[in-house]
Amino acid sequence: MHRRELLQKLISYRSKYVQEVATCDRFIEFVENHVNCFSRGLETGHVTGSAWLVDECGEKVVLTHHKKLNIWIQLGGHADGESDVLQVALQEAVEESGIDNIRIVSPELFDIDIHTIPRFKNTPAHAHFDARFVFRATGQNALKLSDESHELAWIPINEMAKYNSEESMLRMARKWMDWKNSAIGI
Repeated sequence: MHRRELLQKLISYRSKYVQEVATCDRFIEFVENHVNCFSRGLETGHVTGSAWLVDECGEKVVLTHHKKLNIWIQLGGHADGESDVLQVALQEAVEESGIDNIRIVSPELFDIDIHTIPRFKNTPAHAHFDARFVFRATGQNALKLSDESHELAWIPINEMAKYNSEESMLRMARKWMDWKNSAIGI
């Protein structure tokens, strides 16, 4: 497993988002110290890939009402040994939304988060070191429910707090609105 690409993305991210340096440093340390950081078999935690999947206009994002966690969150999942977390996030977006026409908005990290997943059946509590990327759905946007979700929905980004008021979700909503309103043409 190759960690270099993710480490480079994290270092770049750290220089852009100085208010998130502590989280980024912890993420970097985890990746540097665990050669198998992309494996779900690493019981203390592992790297995951998530998708902030927006509609064509950039006004709505797909959220899943996750079955195991019972909360509304972005699409995403385990890397299962794959070190290209951008591709992991893209694959999860397609599988969990049912949308085939998805394009990468940027290959750079959009957001990162480290959160604890509670014990579930035979799986102990562990950390997800989540690498998040932005994607845009193009063309047909009908959602198809997967086995991992109670429900899927296109949520107006400016109404995020009605679905999930956790700081990481609100942070992604703020970041997207900043990106969307900036002159970089996303």
